[in-house]
Amino acid sequence: MDQPVTTTRPRRRRKEARPAELVRAGLEEFAVNGFAGTRLDDVARRAGVAKGTIYRYFPDKEALFLAAVRTEVAPVFEQISGFVDVYPGTTRDLLKLMFETLHRQMVNSDLRVLVRIIIAEGERFPALTELYYTETISKGRALLEQIVARGIARGEVRQGAAANLPLVLVAPALMAAIWRMTFDRYAHISSEAFLDAHIDVVFNGLLTPDADRIGRS
Repeated sequence: MDQPVTTTRPRRRRKEARPAELVRAGLEEFAVNGFAGTRLDDVARRAGVAKGTIYRYFPDKEALFLAAVRTEVAPVFEQISGFVDVYPGTTRDLLKLMFETLHRQMVNSDLRVLVRIIIAEGERFPALTELYYTETISKGRALLEQIVARGIARGEVRQGAAANLPLVLVAPALMAAIWRMTFDRYAHISSEAFLDAHIDVVFNGLLTPDADRIGRS
């Protein structure tokens, strides 16, 4: 009589997927309770695993937060950075692609909870602020500088204050994230409207070409 064939593949796949499941559960707990109020036991419960299981992957909340940043946020910048030098289109199109990615991944997804934690609790937990800066902000800043330098070299971007401090180019995305988390219930602004306004301000500014002349007349 043939013996039933057994396999460990489903279990192995489940084990390999578990860190990602715990990270997603952690994001949900952070969204509800903040960093200080989140317990790893609650994350394990939300993920549907035994309490002890989570400690095999993440010894503390800081490790879970770091994993969320490294696996969910950092790849966003790495993906864009990988093709900046070989991108065939204009700098305008490249910046638009970056802004669209930022709004999709950082403003309109549950990853914005990480921004909220840094703003609300970063002073109490400086280690979180440092790792978020190292893994995310510094990489995003380097990417912006790379794109702007490319534009200047191609004659598409003018020298000026914004070119010298490219971080201001993403300020509207940060404002959009804060608005969605804090004020959206009182005055809803669509994601598309935020993105369109962001792109318009960066590419066209607020003043007409004749603004200085008109203002002096």
